[in-house]
Amino acid sequence: MSDTLEKTIKQLRNSNIELEKDIEEKSKTDEMRKQFISDVSHELKTPIALIQGYAEGLVENVAKDEESKKFYAEVILDESNKMDKVVKKLLELMKLEYGKSAFNLTKFNISELIEEVFRKSSKMLEDEKISVKYDSEPIYVEADEFYAEQVFTNYFTNATKNILEIDGKKEIEISYEIREDKLRVKVFNTGENIETEDLNRIWNRFYKVDTSRNRESGGTGIGLSLVKAIMTNTNNKYGVENKENGVEFYFEVNLAKD
Repeated sequence: MSDTLEKTIKQLRNSNIELEKDIEEKSKTDEMRKQFISDVSHELKTPIALIQGYAEGLVENVAKDEESKKFYAEVILDESNKMDKVVKKLLELMKLEYGKSAFNLTKFNISELIEEVFRKSSKMLEDEKISVKYDSEPIYVEADEFYAEQVFTNYFTNATKNILEIDGKKEIEISYEIREDKLRVKVFNTGENIETEDLNRIWNRFYKVDTSRNRESGGTGIGLSLVKAIMTNTNNKYGVENKENGVEFYFEVNLAKD
């Protein structure tokens, strides 16, 4: 009888553990849903208002000529695309913050990844007269290539938006530093330093430094919070440092084993 009782108690204990897990998972899901709705409401107010205003202008025939109508339609399309990007970024951020994303670790040449980002940005770099200093060399890492690209792209985009001309040039410099079994990728841009009190805040969702670093940048304030979530999930270091004539962001990935 004591064996039966002990077996029953064990089953009840296991059932209770499973129930607690279910409750915790449901609580996380509910919190995730509430946070997502709050974030979407926060971030989509402006584009929705613009779309509504320009759509009403078209309906009420405010834009008389074809050129004006084309401009109104382009604004609506542009804001719709922005909304789509914001929602996708927020969904990805939610999954990362609540541990819902799976990481696929592979061995790849990170220099090729960086050069592809440059290739996609070549027209913008030329138009903005931004020079990129980068001594490309094959270097293999073991990481999730998709998320590594997201981190680097966010840093690179951030650099192009906040760059300022110093000593007659606008420059972005990409460099590597090997630290034991890690590779530190560094992205530097000429410009103003970030205020000390803002160095930690910039990683928070929707936080934007109210200085010339954000002039007409049009950023969503999600990019660096995505970096934080990715790096936290991979247990690798990331950060930012003020330099003499600019700012340098960095992140680390595991070096591939031979």
